[in-house]
Amino acid sequence: MNVHDSERITGLLEDAGYVSAPESDEPDVMVFNTCAVRENADNRLYGNLGHLRPVKDAHPGMQIAVGGCLAQKDRGDIVAKAPWVDVVFGTHNIGSLPTLLERARHNATAEVEILESLEVFPSTLPTKRESTYAGWVSISVGCNNTCTFCIVPSLRGKEKDRRPGEVLAEVQALVDQGVSEVTLLGQNVNSYGVEFGDRLAFGKLLRACGEIDGLERVRFTSPHPKDFTDDVIAAMAETPNVCHQLHMPLQSGSDQVLKAMRRSYRSERFLGIIDKVRAAMPDAAITTDIIVGFPGETEEDFQATLDVVRKARFAGAFTFQYSIRPGTPAATMADQVPKDVVSDRYRRLIALQEEISWELNREQVGREVEVLVSVGEGRKDAATGRMSGRARDGRLVHFDASGWEVRPGDVVTTVITQAAPHHLIADDMLTDHRLTAAGDAWEQGNAPKLPGVSLGMPAIGLPVVASAETGGDGCCGGSC
Repeated sequence: MNVHDSERITGLLEDAGYVSAPESDEPDVMVFNTCAVRENADNRLYGNLGHLRPVKDAHPGMQIAVGGCLAQKDRGDIVAKAPWVDVVFGTHNIGSLPTLLERARHNATAEVEILESLEVFPSTLPTKRESTYAGWVSISVGCNNTCTFCIVPSLRGKEKDRRPGEVLAEVQALVDQGVSEVTLLGQNVNSYGVEFGDRLAFGKLLRACGEIDGLERVRFTSPHPKDFTDDVIAAMAETPNVCHQLHMPLQSGSDQVLKAMRRSYRSERFLGIIDKVRAAMPDAAITTDIIVGFPGETEEDFQATLDVVRKARFAGAFTFQYSIRPGTPAATMADQVPKDVVSDRYRRLIALQEEISWELNREQVGREVEVLVSVGEGRKDAATGRMSGRARDGRLVHFDASGWEVRPGDVVTTVITQAAPHHLIADDMLTDHRLTAAGDAWEQGNAPKLPGVSLGMPAIGLPVVASAETGGDGCCGGSC
């Protein structure tokens, strides 16, 4: 979700007349889009801001803006700690950024604007997509859950749902520009529809995505076990372009800890969902989130988590050592677990999950897979001569493309020859290579850009001159 917010910020700034600075140049504007889920986000932000102070001092006129969840949480404290910051904006007013930058420049003082609720759904804003082949589409923002470890609801607000027609129109617009894979985003995607009273709305949305010609892959993240219905499982299994990949946050395998977390399901319910998903889609790759060391977690509780991990057999897991987040109920709970104990449990969990992931990946050896070729996911590709992409189940595949003119966005078919815990390798010759519109767009250097509501924000730079092609009055091609 933060990645997609950054795409919106880029789209807004480009609409206001800014252009992306070459990596070799010092930029005139730097925007930090922050997260507040973990403690190290705070440390990283203020560390980066400290490093930037001499850069800004040497670059008159440079502006620094801080947005996102950490800005929503810390507000004016950011300017108090780093007075060289020019703009602070929150999660509810991304669209204000160009105006705030202009105001700070004109007034020569820091502008801090934090709204308490959403005024405009972010997806109505202009968006500069990073990828020609894959797009993020928000179906909701905010969260109605009250997990005791999570600060997101207080920073993102209550859940607000987009109407299905708006979501599908954005998906169609992306497909029209060559995008072949879409990921539907929400803090809790399967509670989608709560605002307009349809508890089956998410399954209907998945099926509707299946009717869009040219949309080859649909993913979504993240669901919540308490709202996960049999209808969503059926929609995943019945809709050909919905990928058999599921990210289902467990958080803990201990019922006692789940209760303290205010996670309104228990381990038996969670494992029951996993069983139903695998019965409907035996090839499904299931991943999860797990927190180690939540306040009050005993060794017995931790063993319960390991038991669920063994039974669930996740393809992968995002694992976290619990850290206190001020403003959450868990921050003031008794029985905070000592750091050394948390670290030990974390290492043991990682070892178990890597063993399971590797075993499941070894089962893929010899199988033919369809891979959507990506950019930047294979950090060793230059050294190995391979390219990388994602299989339909979300697994990362590094493959040998020798002799083929393969481009990011294209689709290849290959056979898995080797496995590691976090990726697959395919070193045999490709069995198929399909050119795509996304690959054409990548070759031409065109990332999709969807227009949005500009909200009357001022533009920076020279006005557009009318031409015979655009017509109009010399301002904006007749669209004013």
